[in-house]
Amino acid sequence: MALLSSELVKITNLQLASKLVSEELMLGIHASKRYGYGIEFEQYRHYEIGDDPKRIDWKLFARTQKHLVRESSTESNYHIRFVLDLSGSMNYVEEGVSRLQYCKILLASIAYMGFRQGDQLSLYVLKDNQVHTLVASGKQAFQRILYALEKAEASGKWTSDTKSFPVFQQKQKEILFFASDLLQLDNEWIQLLKKLANPRREIYVFQVLGQHELDFDLKGFYRFKDLETGQEVELQAEQIKDEVKANAESFLSQIESDLKVPFVYWKKISLKDPIAGIIREIL
Repeated sequence: MALLSSELVKITNLQLASKLVSEELMLGIHASKRYGYGIEFEQYRHYEIGDDPKRIDWKLFARTQKHLVRESSTESNYHIRFVLDLSGSMNYVEEGVSRLQYCKILLASIAYMGFRQGDQLSLYVLKDNQVHTLVASGKQAFQRILYALEKAEASGKWTSDTKSFPVFQQKQKEILFFASDLLQLDNEWIQLLKKLANPRREIYVFQVLGQHELDFDLKGFYRFKDLETGQEVELQAEQIKDEVKANAESFLSQIESDLKVPFVYWKKISLKDPIAGIIREIL
C-alpha cells in the first residue's frame, strides 16, 4: 500500500520517513549495492572461478576450511547533488501537507537510496538569491544531509539576478535533483536551470504544487497571501476561478516548454502524490 504524503508528514523523524519510502520502493527489487575492491568491508562470499586468489581470507580459511572472498562496498562514479528551494512560497500548506516538508522527504528518500548505493552526496539550498552549501560530499554525508534538511526553513524570495554559481562548476559526471514550486515573476528559476544544465550533469526538476493550486476548486471569500512579500488580498474564489485557472495552465505550459532542453527532466507533482511513486517513475 502506498504511503500518502499526509501520512509521511506526520513522521517527525526524517530518516525514518525516507527509509519507509525507500523500502516501499524497493519491495520486490533486489538490492543493487555495488561490491568489489573498496575500503569498507561489507561481506564474505564463496570463492568463484575467475576471482583473484589474493582476495581469499586465508586466516578465515585456516579456521573454517572454506575459501571465502572479502567484498567491500565501492563508491559510485556518480555525484548526486540535492538542491532545495527555500524561498517563502515553499511554506505553502494544503490539507495539512507542507510543500517544504514534502520536498524534504522526497529528497531525503532519494538520498537514502544513493547512500545505499555508495554514491557521493551533497546538499545545497537556494535562499535570498544565494546558493548555500549545507553539506559537501564526504564521510557521513547522508546523516548530515538529513540533519540539514530537518533544520532548513524557507523565507524570502529568489530574484531574476542570473549570476554564475562557481560551486556547480565541476567536471565530474553528476545528477542533480532540484525540488521547488518554480513559482516565478520573471523566469528566474528557468534561467537558473538553463545555466546549470550541461552534458556532464543530468537535472531532475520536481515542481511541487498543491491540488488547490492546480484545480482552484475553492468557494467563497478567501484572504490570499503572497508568502514571499507578505501582501494580502481578499477575493471571492468563484469570481476569479476562470482567470486563475487560465493563468495557471499558461504558466505550466510555458514551464514545460522552457524546460525542454538537453539534460533537464521536468516532473510536475501534486502534494497528494505518493512520494515512492514519483521516485519509481524517474528511476
